[in-house]
Amino acid sequence: MTDQDIRALVARHLGRIAPEIPFDSIDPAEDLREECDIDSMDFLTLITALGKDLSLPMPEADYDQMRTLDDLLDYLHRKTD
Repeated sequence: MTDQDIRALVARHLGRIAPEIPFDSIDPAEDLREECDIDSMDFLTLITALGKDLSLPMPEADYDQMRTLDDLLDYLHRKTD
């Protein structure tokens, strides 16, 4: 899966959870929950949806590796390589 594919997938799922936040306006180095104004349940929904679409286990122990958009994209890229 390419970086663009992963980015598009994340954008699609974030768009469902926080439709009022344009994906391109998210600061990729800031905390994703704060940038998108999402709570822990929304974050869990995002991670669950991504894991399901990519057929990846995404354990809670890894959530710290997904704090920012850059972190999340890097994590998904590593796991799908």
